[in-house]
Amino acid sequence: MQQHILVVDDDPTVSEVVAGYLERAGFAVSRAADGPAALRAAAGHRPDLVVLDLMLPGMDGLEVCRELRAQGPVPVIMLTARSDEEERILGLEVGADDYVTKPFSPRELVLRVASVLRRATLAPQPGARLRAAGLELEPAARRAAKDGRPLALTLREFDLLAFFLRHPGQVCDREQLMQQVWGWDFGDLSTVTVHVRRLRGKIEDDPARPRLIRTVWGAGYRFDPGAPEGDADASAAAGEAGQARGPEAPQAPEGGRN
Repeated sequence: MQQHILVVDDDPTVSEVVAGYLERAGFAVSRAADGPAALRAAAGHRPDLVVLDLMLPGMDGLEVCRELRAQGPVPVIMLTARSDEEERILGLEVGADDYVTKPFSPRELVLRVASVLRRATLAPQPGARLRAAGLELEPAARRAAKDGRPLALTLREFDLLAFFLRHPGQVCDREQLMQQVWGWDFGDLSTVTVHVRRLRGKIEDDPARPRLIRTVWGAGYRFDPGAPEGDADASAAAGEAGQARGPEAPQAPEGGRN
């Protein structure tokens, strides 16, 4: 069965080119030129993935992304004409799984779509229910809970938490997380930083003093399910903000493989 991609862009040229490349790659594609039309299309035929322009007339891409998430889980790749990092980070923070900056290579976008969909449909390990520190993940059902209460995680947040639960006590740098969780060989490392911050906000008792996902300065992150109460990383929030804007997060070259 063909996977269905919804392309949302008010520029008919961009929309046509993106749709054409996706269709040649074997996807079924529908298009919408604004936010309300996109929400109607998604409600009528739930897409497997949405390619969503940030700068839409009336209802912008951030609001559309929030509304799509309210309807149910769906992977989102956001398109932005801005190179401003704050805009890209904001897109990730409202739940986008990836972003591409205009102008972009359509072939690169197709590869990113395939990568996100591959992660969304990745076969789970047999019997791989994961438990630690009050957290429980069921990869086959893509359900997550903490202390018995369901967690609303995006695709990438779920995969990131699953990776941490499978590697307790192991220090992982952002490059390794990008390779293992995103499946990318290179890219903007602030993507990892933002997702770690969002995940902390959902699983930590005090996200400003994270106890489970610890920052190991100069090395990366460590999932520490056995950390005692009160043993928290008090300066993690400030450090994460610096990492998200730091010069060590290189941009992938146009047309590069991610």
